Amino acid sequence: MSRLSPDDDDARYIRRLFLALGVIALATTLYFTGDLLILAFGSVLGAIVIHALAEIYEERLRVPARPALGAAIITVLAIIVFLGWLFGVEFRTQVNVLVTRLPDILHEIGAQLSVSPVGAKVVDAVRVAFAGSRVAQDIGGLAEGAGQFVLNALLVLVGAIFFAVDPKVYERGFLLLMPPSKRAAMEDALLDTASTLRLWLRAQLIQMTTMGVLVGIGLWLVGVPSAPALGLLTGLSEFIPYVGPLAAMVPALGLAATESVSHVLWTLGVFAAVRVVQTNFITPFVTSRVVAIPPAVTLFAILAIGAVFGLFGLFFSAAMLVVIYTLVRSLYLRDTLGEDIPRTRHRTLFDSAGHRRDSPEKLD
Repeated sequence: MSRLSPDDDDARYIRRLFLALGVIALATTLYFTGDLLILAFGSVLGAIVIHALAEIYEERLRVPARPALGAAIITVLAIIVFLGWLFGVEFRTQVNVLVTRLPDILHEIGAQLSVSPVGAKVVDAVRVAFAGSRVAQDIGGLAEGAGQFVLNALLVLVGAIFFAVDPKVYERGFLLLMPPSKRAAMEDALLDTASTLRLWLRAQLIQMTTMGVLVGIGLWLVGVPSAPALGLLTGLSEFIPYVGPLAAMVPALGLAATESVSHVLWTLGVFAAVRVVQTNFITPFVTSRVVAIPPAVTLFAILAIGAVFGLFGLFFSAAMLVVIYTLVRSLYLRDTLGEDIPRTRHRTLFDSAGHRRDSPEKLD
């Protein structure tokens, strides 16, 4: 027997070797191009938002596909311009007060807590933990590199528009890299992920809006300065579960401390009351059709994504978790283990054998 032709054992070893090399290459790519991957993921997420808006124009207003896509892009740009005007012009005074007085306010709170031995230990522990954290380093870099932040946001926006204009080109190119026997399953998983992300984004928009409005009204009623700006900031922070709302509560408590201690207590009461309403009434209603990820998994996954990709990774951590969860459900539980998980009805580019369709058809 000639050893120049590989037998079954050799072929199995080669497959495992290439699999191990692929895993190493993927880990190396994630390490060196993490920031770029985050920007690309943000662009894909933005493209999904644009197409969701385009579908609203098509279904509700009966606008043709191409004009609806253009209207959706204009809508997204208008929202961004409006938010820029809101913070840059309308809330500029409040934001300046918030930014300039926050360090002094935190210093005063720390000084008051340091009066007691227990409070002093708490303050020292918080300072040490924050100073050595990855988030603290990224916040400092973000404050120094505002231009880079704006550039990254611009890249995400431009990438989202490119992805939204012709998403099938990128989808088809990615699927052609897969083995023909795996293309149909991979396409189902990608379209399941896109459908789940649309529902998740819709639920997030509702939660962000209600959280921002309720907190803004509550802070205005108790007399906290810059209540509209704080409400908007809290609503936007809801995009990052658990971590975002806690971070948004810090400036609210700081501005409340400029008034009196009672304002601080009232602010805590407003956030607690709104959180109870959000958790028990709004969140269960709007997320009933979206993937149900256990809270502990969500919390630690978000922290892990933030540790790997830094502060910018936190912005898209919840969406990345939804993507990972959906891919595991579709590719592993349904297609590998054979679990009875229904498929989403959608248009496909490839048939079950992995060949391209001349005209995409709906699944039965």
